[in-house]
Amino acid sequence: MGTANIRRGPRQPIDNFLYFFILYDMKPAISLPDAVFFEAEETVQNLGITRSALFLNALTEYLKKNSRKNITQKLNEVYNNDYYREFEPIENAALENLMELTKNDTW
Repeated sequence: MGTANIRRGPRQPIDNFLYFFILYDMKPAISLPDAVFFEAEETVQNLGITRSALFLNALTEYLKKNSRKNITQKLNEVYNNDYYREFEPIENAALENLMELTKNDTW
């Protein structure tokens, strides 16, 4: 048996074409604990949607919520909050004191 030829880097146009037609409606096999599976089954029955729709919605929402861009945006929102700005004078005073204490130090 040979090893699979895995290519790294951007896809070529033919690769995109094949990807779309071969993998577009991919049906992955996943393993779930019984309790999660049965809860998912109950949820699809209650919502009147397919299991695929439930997993697609859940995965889409998870990926959106946990993307690096969103995490960075949320952190920026937190640290741009006015609550942290009230500590800015203290931070500046601490830095000024440190600079004053170390002005004659030779490094």
